Amino acid sequence: MTQPASAISGLSADGAGARHAGFWALTLGSIGVVYGDIGTSPLYALRESVVAAAGEGNPVTEAIILGILSLIIWALLLVVTAKYVLILLRADNNGEGGTLALMALASRALGRSSGFVILLGVISGALFYGDAIITPALSVLSAIEGLKIVTPAFEHYVVPLTVVILVALFAVQSRGTAKVATFFGPLTLIWFAALAVAGIVHIAGNPLVLLAFNPYYGLNFLLHHGIIGFFTLGAVFLVVTGSEALYADLGHFGRGPIRFAWLVVVLPSLTINYLGQGALVLADPKAIANPFFLMYPQWALLPMVVLAAAATVIASQAVITGAYSLTRQAIQLGLLPRLEIRHTSEEVSGQIYMPRVNLLLLIGVLLLVALFRSSSALASAYGIAVTGTMVVTALMAIVVINKVWRWPLVAALALMLPFLLIDLTFLVSNLLKLFEGGWMPLALGAVVMVVMYTWRRGSRLLIQKTRKLEIPLETLVSSLEKKPPARVPGTAVFLTGDPAFAPTALMHSLKHYKVLHEHNVILTVETADTPRVDVAERVRIEPVGETFSRVVLRFGFMEQPNVPKALAVARKLGWTFDIMSTSFFLSRRLLKPAAQSGMPRWQDRLFISLSRTANDATDYFQIPTGRVVEVGTQVTI
Repeated sequence: MTQPASAISGLSADGAGARHAGFWALTLGSIGVVYGDIGTSPLYALRESVVAAAGEGNPVTEAIILGILSLIIWALLLVVTAKYVLILLRADNNGEGGTLALMALASRALGRSSGFVILLGVISGALFYGDAIITPALSVLSAIEGLKIVTPAFEHYVVPLTVVILVALFAVQSRGTAKVATFFGPLTLIWFAALAVAGIVHIAGNPLVLLAFNPYYGLNFLLHHGIIGFFTLGAVFLVVTGSEALYADLGHFGRGPIRFAWLVVVLPSLTINYLGQGALVLADPKAIANPFFLMYPQWALLPMVVLAAAATVIASQAVITGAYSLTRQAIQLGLLPRLEIRHTSEEVSGQIYMPRVNLLLLIGVLLLVALFRSSSALASAYGIAVTGTMVVTALMAIVVINKVWRWPLVAALALMLPFLLIDLTFLVSNLLKLFEGGWMPLALGAVVMVVMYTWRRGSRLLIQKTRKLEIPLETLVSSLEKKPPARVPGTAVFLTGDPAFAPTALMHSLKHYKVLHEHNVILTVETADTPRVDVAERVRIEPVGETFSRVVLRFGFMEQPNVPKALAVARKLGWTFDIMSTSFFLSRRLLKPAAQSGMPRWQDRLFISLSRTANDATDYFQIPTGRVVEVGTQVTI
């Protein structure tokens, strides 16, 4: 489900950290970060599945319980274990995972014909934001609802207390989460132990539920329940929400620790707990009201509510920081405008905080809590975003297996089509809940897709328009060397998106100041289609005439560009760089809608609005503000 959650991993934030940290530390860290979301599914998944199958007020039969338990177990084995743990963890982009990393990998393999893959990446990224808003609301609500089991008097305090916890969670994001993260692994391990212990106790009282390991019961349930069985699949899918995190956090913990944690700790604990809930409901059908908390004795209820609340906060934390990471990747890949990124750790580059993203997520989460007011109502909205992302992941995986792994297309299809069919089945079953809340993530995803598409299309049109006003750099340099203007000491760095043409800031500087620095650098910052770029490949310098140089800085799509730090690397290549004698010239464009444009008028206005909200290039590229000169230009689009 989630995208990279490096910002909450105090143990490891990049591939290098993963290689040097101990295997056991990484395994413990992955239990806290990677499995926080899927680990809280027992709070609501079995309850929603049984209610969907039996209907409100109808008797819960043995066939229903065994059928749903069988579907749950085989969903965990096929979707999570086979698809993600055994296959997709091998499809890494220089050690990194996640849908945008997979998109970059597939698009690099396809070259110019990668438009469809980029569209898939945009769809998955857009759907993730819907997921990022639903997860904190659903998880925390379901945990706090346990208070109603302790005493019905708490019922009226569930929503207000949920709001307080969520506001506090989003409020502390700006402080960074490294200190809290050290507790995530051990606390989540205690959570999984509590799941297993309660499950074992109830299984021992009714071992009949062990028959659910036989897939016959799941298939029999689907065959004999028709549309009800298909509808129930949408609720069963709740048990695998969070499995995208396995792939997304590959670069932060490594393939080995993630696999070991799943196979040895998480999968057994989840399976045992679901079986235990099933055994409880078979013994007491009324327990379906809240089978998770009713598994525990009265004295353990309040501690379990507190532990569940902590576990859901961890799950929410993972998806919030995942939204930061996804947004940074989208910015680097040209899908969103520049937004403010604050680093909350001097040691770990992956620990970031994005104020605008944080505020938008908080507003969305609180609106959901206010609208739905219960985890059961909210569960209907949950599956569509996640299933959509899984379908997209399976499609892109076929491309990677065929083009990157060089498997024959027939073999790639034979491997992934069964999983794609399962994902599509879950997607269609979740679409049946469209009018019960499923419209929400689709509507939000559609808005994000329009924003991403508008920004990408508008940026290309802007480049095409400004290029008509620019002249080739070599032509300008040749002209200046024949008739040199007055020179001033120091170095001038002109930022541009296209190093082949003279930057607008340079042209306006010559027009208004009629002087030229002793040394002039035409600087371009490129985003590679790999997560990170080796320092040795960071800088490329090419002389253009006697006083001009063309410098290209390359950053991975998961890296935060730092221009001064990267230029310091250029000293090893012979360029003497002194930040205090260097001026950076940036062009600030004022956009106006043109009478005739390549986009509809509403899209023009949206692109102009997005460009106005974009973070200043000075801050984004971490250039000292005292060394920056901005030149304003007006462009119609």
